[in-house]
Amino acid sequence: MSAEKILVVDDETEIRNLIKDILVDEGFEVATAADGSDARRMLGRFHPRLVLLDIWMPDTDGISLLKEWKEADALSGPVIMMSGHGNVGTAVQATRLGAYDYLEKPLSLAKLTLTIRNALEASRLQKENLRLQQSSRAPARLIGKSATMRALRRQLEQVADHHAPALLIGEPGTDKENIARYLHARGNRSGMPFVAVSVAAHASGNILEELYGREAAGQPQPGQLDKAGRGALFIRDIDRMELAVQARFQDTLKRKTYKRLNGAASQTLSARVIAAARREPEALVKERLLLDELYFQLNVIPIRVPPLREHYEDVPEILEYYVNFFAEQEGLPYRQFSVAAQNMLRGYAWPGNTRELKNLVQRMLIMGRDAVIEQQEVETLLGEQSASGDSASADFDLPLRQARENFERAYLEYQLKRTNGNVSKMAGNAGMERTHLHRKLKSLGIDPRS
Repeated sequence: MSAEKILVVDDETEIRNLIKDILVDEGFEVATAADGSDARRMLGRFHPRLVLLDIWMPDTDGISLLKEWKEADALSGPVIMMSGHGNVGTAVQATRLGAYDYLEKPLSLAKLTLTIRNALEASRLQKENLRLQQSSRAPARLIGKSATMRALRRQLEQVADHHAPALLIGEPGTDKENIARYLHARGNRSGMPFVAVSVAAHASGNILEELYGREAAGQPQPGQLDKAGRGALFIRDIDRMELAVQARFQDTLKRKTYKRLNGAASQTLSARVIAAARREPEALVKERLLLDELYFQLNVIPIRVPPLREHYEDVPEILEYYVNFFAEQEGLPYRQFSVAAQNMLRGYAWPGNTRELKNLVQRMLIMGRDAVIEQQEVETLLGEQSASGDSASADFDLPLRQARENFERAYLEYQLKRTNGNVSKMAGNAGMERTHLHRKLKSLGIDPRS
């Protein structure tokens, strides 16, 4: 096993050499630098796992150097600051900028080696934790060979390396977070963090702290903007964010800087922002649910996420994917959908989109016994959900108008299938006049001929 690399930066030759000799005896590989310019050069050449950095140096002080490296994301491990002229304020400033610890000169050699080993272990655990978090989720993938999905994949891969904000627009249940993860995974920052924030899960004050973090007693409490770093920040349901919070976030995107709550120092926004909305943003702006200034900031790269009914030919492949997923991840019994059941589900309206399909597969595996899932079993389950009002497609978080439109679309598409596209019979079943029914079908984008 190779020795851990440590870079010692100090303008006093005697101290540099003493620390180097001690650390070499402890089994480390050590390089030294006498000033800021030398330190910059050695950082890129030596690639240390830890840096011991003196604060007071003739050309560039250690605090400025630490800030420079942090903003450039140039460090691959912790930094321990050293100073013979320290005070509490300097120590607080160093830790605020991300230093692991602060040691006063003259150095206690026992404390020095202990602090170094603790810092390296903490860094190792942090990286291992991040690796486990990333590996615990299956790699983002877009399932389906339809022309619709192929076009979506091409668009995402075309813009993946750009760092401009992206806005995903799609109905509830279209798994926009998976689309965002796919976009991030195809870009040149794929090794950086992907951080997701749900606006609906927080009150306005809490979402501010969740995004921006807080400073208390001089100590930073990182927010999700901090944690995203140079990776991606995904904001789910941006249209549900209160307007005052939207205004602050719009200013963050414009200036590319932000401050933590109660913080004085500005932080650089380095993450790519990917936001998601459940409805057409123009309508949200018109209804004052989305600030037009924020919309223009986010809409640099608009991406429309298609509902499942627009690529129904992918349903059999998606069904198979989730059967395998639940069998492998949750230990549920493997069951196979019959061809008749698959064909029936290809023609289903899927008002709850992929989320509804995923829930249906899970219930089928939990409740069924036979190895093959027949059409009658699927129809029975869908009928029970409809009768009980416990449909997987029900989304009570939607605005009333959108929820009503989703229900009307699913209901009328069901009636169309039931009557084989006969609008006269459909009007009779629905208790509507034909002219009114035609207007309703047109407003919902339903073509009876298809």
